[in-house]
Amino acid sequence: MPDPFIPTELPLHTIAWEDLLPSIIKANIALANFNGILETIKNPKIFLSPLMTQEAVLSSRIEGTQASLSDILEYEAAPKKIKENYNDIEEVINYREALRYAEAELTKRPICLNLIREIHGILLKGVRGENKARGEFRKIQNWIGPPGSKIETASYVPPSPEHLLNYLSNWEKYCHYDEKDRLVQLSIIHAQFEIIHPFLDGNGRVGRIIIPLFLKEKDLLKYPSLYVSEYFEKNRKKYYQKLRNITKKDDWNTWIEYFLLAVTAQAETNTKRAKQVAGLYEDLKYTIQQITKTKASIRIQDFLFSKIMFQTPDFTKASGLSKPHAARVLKNLMQHDIVKIISPAKGRRPAIYGFVGLMEIIESEPIN
Repeated sequence: MPDPFIPTELPLHTIAWEDLLPSIIKANIALANFNGILETIKNPKIFLSPLMTQEAVLSSRIEGTQASLSDILEYEAAPKKIKENYNDIEEVINYREALRYAEAELTKRPICLNLIREIHGILLKGVRGENKARGEFRKIQNWIGPPGSKIETASYVPPSPEHLLNYLSNWEKYCHYDEKDRLVQLSIIHAQFEIIHPFLDGNGRVGRIIIPLFLKEKDLLKYPSLYVSEYFEKNRKKYYQKLRNITKKDDWNTWIEYFLLAVTAQAETNTKRAKQVAGLYEDLKYTIQQITKTKASIRIQDFLFSKIMFQTPDFTKASGLSKPHAARVLKNLMQHDIVKIISPAKGRRPAIYGFVGLMEIIESEPIN
């Protein structure tokens, strides 16, 4: 049986700072540019809400869920419409709720082990893994390997439970250590958390939630809004390979390089998306005003950007218009291809509409 892994104590003393310098500079510039765009957007929450949902989808997908962004938006537009992948949808919604909870908690306290446990508790509430010591650090040995594998054939055996709190305490202290570069520090924080593997289930998702939280806590971003799961999901094999090389070869520098590349790519992609969202918002101001010919045009526009998929009653309530007036406005928006039917009306169930322009931006430009 493979011996449980003994993590290197943090801070590391083997970081090749000079070799990493070009990547460090590039990642920090890309992140600063993204933060600059967020500072200029009038209502960043409108832009960030679908990005957060997309992060929840992609981070959960790395762990095997099959729900798409459209699935989540459609479910939230019509929760009573039962979908085949309901359990996967619940996992994604839990992930987003955990993110929102942690973001609010950061205003009261820093990243700490208690917050990590609370995030885990929200993440596994009512879904697969709920019975695996939800919200508690493990007290038994776990291992990583193909489905159905035994510890004897495991590809990785994390630290033994009796030493777990010592490793976690060192990890927590390092979260508040004054490292030379915050992004390098974050790459180590994320990897060390996955190496310690403190929970029986949900370690990957908790570890990825920590990324935007750390960026917010250290004031690298105004909002905890850089979600790197898109990059990791598209490069899933490399993501696991680089993490595995730390435990197999003590190769931290290649992992750090990879993580900095992920931050750079994601920040650049999100900067482009933010500009596109801001541009779309400005472009539609006049168009929606002309189409709707109502004082509620800005209210309608903000509703479309925040809801993306919706049913007629939601639209009517948000617009403040009468039912007949709201129906006419919705028809006009469809005729101008701003809104389209995602799911037709059936029996007593109203149709689901979608704001296609924003969906296309959020799901565009896959990262290499």
